[in-house]
Amino acid sequence: MRMLRWFCGHTRRDKVRNEVIRDRVGLTPIEEKLTQHRLRWFGHVQRRPPEVPVRNGVLERVDNVKRGRGRPKLTWDESIKRDLKDWNISKERVLDRSAWRLAINVPEL
Repeated sequence: MRMLRWFCGHTRRDKVRNEVIRDRVGLTPIEEKLTQHRLRWFGHVQRRPPEVPVRNGVLERVDNVKRGRGRPKLTWDESIKRDLKDWNISKERVLDRSAWRLAINVPEL
């Protein structure tokens, strides 16, 4: 952000929000890029054979672990389900790599 602020001619003292700076420069929101990277990794894991350790370790939860008090932490699987629902993408598209890449692509502005 410091480089972007310098590029636009602003400092932190100007109190210009990060979203405004990103809009001026033409960058996509960071939330969309994080979702894109999460879904890209999900596609990679899903296309691997079922017996591969990364697939067993990422997609299966251990239920016999005692959790602490409060709200349960958001798991990777739950965040993927939320991302797929928000972006209206089905899990079946994962197997076609080119269609998957087009579905999760976030264009640079």
